[in-house]
Amino acid sequence: MIPYFTAGGASTMAKCECCGKGVAFGIKVSHSHRRSNRTWKPNVRRVKAVVEGSPKYVYACSRCLRAGKVTRAV
Repeated sequence: MIPYFTAGGASTMAKCECCGKGVAFGIKVSHSHRRSNRTWKPNVRRVKAVVEGSPKYVYACSRCLRAGKVTRAV
Protein backbone atom coordinates (compact mmCIF):
# COMPACT_ATOMS: atom_id res chain seq x y z
CA MET A 1 0.00 0.00 0.00
CA ILE A 2 1.31 3.44 -0.91
CA PRO A 3 0.87 5.95 1.92
CA TYR A 4 -0.98 9.16 1.17
CA PHE A 5 -1.64 12.22 3.28
CA THR A 6 -3.66 15.34 2.62
CA ALA A 7 -2.01 18.74 2.52
CA GLY A 8 -4.29 21.68 1.85
CA GLY A 9 -7.21 19.50 0.79
CA ALA A 10 -5.44 17.70 -2.07
CA SER A 11 -4.10 14.19 -1.55
CA THR A 12 -0.39 13.90 -2.30
CA MET A 13 1.99 11.02 -1.90
CA ALA A 14 3.96 10.82 1.34
CA LYS A 15 7.53 12.13 1.45
CA CYS A 16 10.40 10.95 3.60
CA GLU A 17 10.50 13.34 6.57
CA CYS A 18 14.22 12.72 7.03
CA CYS A 19 15.68 13.33 3.56
CA GLY A 20 12.68 14.73 1.65
CA LYS A 21 12.64 11.98 -0.98
CA GLY A 22 9.35 11.92 -2.90
CA VAL A 23 7.92 11.12 -6.31
CA ALA A 24 10.18 11.76 -9.31
CA PHE A 25 8.78 12.40 -12.78
CA GLY A 26 10.32 11.53 -16.12
CA ILE A 27 9.70 10.17 -19.60
CA LYS A 28 9.62 6.51 -20.60
CA VAL A 29 11.15 6.01 -24.06
CA SER A 30 10.48 2.81 -26.02
CA HIS A 31 12.82 1.21 -28.56
CA SER A 32 10.89 2.91 -31.39
CA HIS A 33 11.35 6.20 -29.47
CA ARG A 34 7.69 6.65 -28.51
CA ARG A 35 7.60 8.74 -25.34
CA SER A 36 5.18 8.70 -22.42
CA ASN A 37 5.24 10.18 -18.94
CA ARG A 38 6.06 8.02 -15.94
CA THR A 39 6.76 8.32 -12.22
CA TRP A 40 9.27 6.76 -9.86
CA LYS A 41 7.82 6.15 -6.40
CA PRO A 42 10.16 5.85 -3.41
CA ASN A 43 9.88 3.07 -0.84
CA VAL A 44 8.31 5.22 1.90
CA ARG A 45 7.07 3.54 5.08
CA ARG A 46 5.05 4.83 8.02
CA VAL A 47 7.06 3.91 11.11
CA LYS A 48 6.87 4.75 14.79
CA ALA A 49 10.01 6.72 15.61
CA VAL A 50 11.37 8.69 18.55
CA VAL A 51 11.03 12.42 17.79
CA GLU A 52 12.24 14.86 20.46
CA GLY A 53 11.99 12.18 23.16
CA SER A 54 8.45 10.97 22.42
CA PRO A 55 7.20 8.28 20.00
CA LYS A 56 5.48 9.58 16.87
CA TYR A 57 4.47 8.12 13.51
CA VAL A 58 6.60 9.49 10.67
CA TYR A 59 7.14 8.67 7.00
CA ALA A 60 10.66 7.41 6.27
CA CYS A 61 12.22 5.90 3.16
CA SER A 62 13.98 2.55 3.35
CA ARG A 63 17.40 4.13 2.79
CA CYS A 64 17.04 6.33 5.90
CA LEU A 65 15.79 3.34 7.91
CA ARG A 66 18.76 1.19 6.84
CA ALA A 67 21.26 4.01 7.45
CA GLY A 68 19.98 4.51 11.01
CA LYS A 69 18.89 8.12 10.45
CA VAL A 70 15.52 7.25 12.03
CA THR A 71 15.39 5.90 15.60
CA ARG A 72 12.58 3.33 15.83
CA ALA A 73 10.36 3.38 18.92
CA VAL A 74 9.56 0.04 20.54
